[in-house]
Amino acid sequence: MRRRVLTAGIALALAALPTACAQSQRDNAEAQGGTFTFGAAGAPDLFDPFYASDGETFRITRQLMEGLVGFKPGTADVEPRLAQSWQHTPDGRTWTFHLRQGVKFHDGTDFDAGAVCANFQRWYHQTGAGQNNALSYYWIENFGGFADGKQPSLFQGCDAPDPATAVVHLTRSTSKFPDLLALPSFTMQSPTAMDRYRADDVRAQGDSFVYSDYARQHPTGTGPFRFVSYDEGNGTVKLARNDQYWGPKAKVGEVVFRIIPDETVRKQELEAGSIDAYDYPNPADLKALREAGDDVRVRQPFNILYLGFTQKNNPALRDLRVRQAIAYALDRQTLVRANMPEGSQVADEFYPNTVDGYAPDVRKYPHDPQRARQLLAEAGASNLTVNFYWPTDVTRPYMPDPQGIFNALAENLRQVGITVNPVSKPWNGGYTDDVDNAKADLFLLGWTGDYNTPDNFIGTFFGTPTNRFYTAASPWGQQLADQLRAADSEPDATKRDGMYQDINRQLLSDYLPAVPLSHSPPAIVTSPRVKGLVPSPLTAEEFASVSVSRK
Repeated sequence: MRRRVLTAGIALALAALPTACAQSQRDNAEAQGGTFTFGAAGAPDLFDPFYASDGETFRITRQLMEGLVGFKPGTADVEPRLAQSWQHTPDGRTWTFHLRQGVKFHDGTDFDAGAVCANFQRWYHQTGAGQNNALSYYWIENFGGFADGKQPSLFQGCDAPDPATAVVHLTRSTSKFPDLLALPSFTMQSPTAMDRYRADDVRAQGDSFVYSDYARQHPTGTGPFRFVSYDEGNGTVKLARNDQYWGPKAKVGEVVFRIIPDETVRKQELEAGSIDAYDYPNPADLKALREAGDDVRVRQPFNILYLGFTQKNNPALRDLRVRQAIAYALDRQTLVRANMPEGSQVADEFYPNTVDGYAPDVRKYPHDPQRARQLLAEAGASNLTVNFYWPTDVTRPYMPDPQGIFNALAENLRQVGITVNPVSKPWNGGYTDDVDNAKADLFLLGWTGDYNTPDNFIGTFFGTPTNRFYTAASPWGQQLADQLRAADSEPDATKRDGMYQDINRQLLSDYLPAVPLSHSPPAIVTSPRVKGLVPSPLTAEEFASVSVSRK
């Protein structure tokens, strides 16, 4: 139809103008104004997403900034965003992005190929504290090293042959490109604002960091909202609609994030009408929330909870039969039914079956206490004792009730004769440090996928021999890492899929560095006043589509 109108001549084009004006009026009417108030579980660390790794920071900057690619709402699939299209060379090492025209950053700076390369060069040329894993976590995890050459880097260079074309050069092919460019850490930020407010002026101070004026007060992207203020004393962050946004304008005039750490208080604030939405409601509250008329949206599961093994301090755990015995001892069906939110599934592999490389024929470990006792006896470990770590003071999307999950699994182990020494520590008060430093025999951890590739799951867990699983001391630790790198570097998608299926089979039959437990869909809840919120399996909701009725 559109092609016929375009070729029908000026008269028909002029006749169509009232319809176009009417559409414009409808678009403006949909930009209703008002405020959407979100109850955030924690304070953001900062507002420069490159230096961030926490979900509360990303929840805010996701509204302010956009990448070359983004995630299609409600999915983990990549779609065009600031790049309208792209292509790559057969070897997967050179990527050409054709950029959207007429886009400006919030400070009026043009978004163009020069800005794209300026962002890549900024990331690549970090020095000093900027290279700390706590700051450049997502760069190090996805791209590796920096321009100083101390560690190899996936990034090689960026060219801007014209304002509408950016060419990114990689040192090797990788399955995660360009998907990783949808991560908040790799969104485009204004080179002008970063220079003016010294974005890279970050330094260590004791166990923390001191950030620049840019990161604290002047984050500048191209997104549908712009930054207004952060009132730390009152725990509020304010954003305003970007009326110069290149796409459909946001439907509310303002977004406010109220920082409310206590989940019970968030629920009470929703009931009182003081907030319009909050994340990760307690599964036990879902029925009551629905009965009160609130809209509980259960996301598609895109995560994994697993029971990890550290083989460093307990020699018995280096025996595959012992690790298999523990897997058979666990009653995962009952765990999912009794301790996990609705829609949860028992996990047979370390990522959901929607991710490439999922192998339907991996070795399964149904609940079989007799088989568990037999394997322990064969390994001479019938009197096995384990230090089992679980975290306090935390709720994770994949682990809504850490103590309840621990209690259920510990009882399963005791039923097959394993002595369990419980060790509980706060998540950020020793738990993750102890796990990473190989102090736990067994531990609970998990992951919500950043994007839809196998490397983002099993590559993140096992791609480098680490203390967490103590795979550096395992005869197969480096072999597994090499297999994962080879699969990630394979440019042929069909061949790569087969390689990952083989790895998944070996992970469950020959290696077993952990036991996959469950895929758990976290919920997000809104008041009935809220319309247009699209839940994301990545917990990566964008608020431009949200409207709030105050009638």
